[in-house]
Amino acid sequence: MPYILNIETATKNCSVALAKDGKTILCKEIAEIGFSHAEKLHVFIEEIIAEAGISINDLNAIAVSSGPGSYTGLRIGVSAAKGLSFSLNIPLISVDTLTSLANQVLFSDGFIIPMIDARRMEVYSAVFNSDKEIIRKVEAEILTENSFNEITEKIYFIGDSNEKAKAILTKPNFVFLDEIKYPSAKEMSSLSYKKFLGNSFEDVAYYEPYYLKDFMFAK
Repeated sequence: MPYILNIETATKNCSVALAKDGKTILCKEIAEIGFSHAEKLHVFIEEIIAEAGISINDLNAIAVSSGPGSYTGLRIGVSAAKGLSFSLNIPLISVDTLTSLANQVLFSDGFIIPMIDARRMEVYSAVFNSDKEIIRKVEAEILTENSFNEITEKIYFIGDSNEKAKAILTKPNFVFLDEIKYPSAKEMSSLSYKKFLGNSFEDVAYYEPYYLKDFMFAK
């Protein structure tokens, strides 16, 4: 009965969930205009462990959202996850951010395109079928009125890019699920559990998140 602590910090949502046997039993999260991950993440971890009535030593693995997403957010989440994994001597699991975001869609028809804002008209996106299987790898792309025109079936768009995408993606088969805005640690639970059972672990010493693009320092 493994306990896995899931950490999601790839977007504005700072999210931590405790899962047992692949099912979320506790989740704490907050999405603020200003990133508060550095202040909230370790507080959430401590609160969840206390509320669950377990010891930090009862954890069997640490899972972290691997990106793409915010450079700073990913660094904070991965640093915390690696620190816990190393100090507790338990496995580190990475979970693709767009896959966990797509897991929030409940419809069984069409395609799912999760998008994470990459500023201006650029997004990080991938394409999933109704079985949540990825059929087009993650890309950084600039949205235009011709984006995704090759898909004639219904497309469900989710993520924090929906507002700007609506202005140019206007085909009748495009459906925007605005209620699904950010990835959440609670959606990582089944994915991290599957990796745990398959012994799909990361090397704590060398693991880095999937930034997709190089970080650009402001001049």
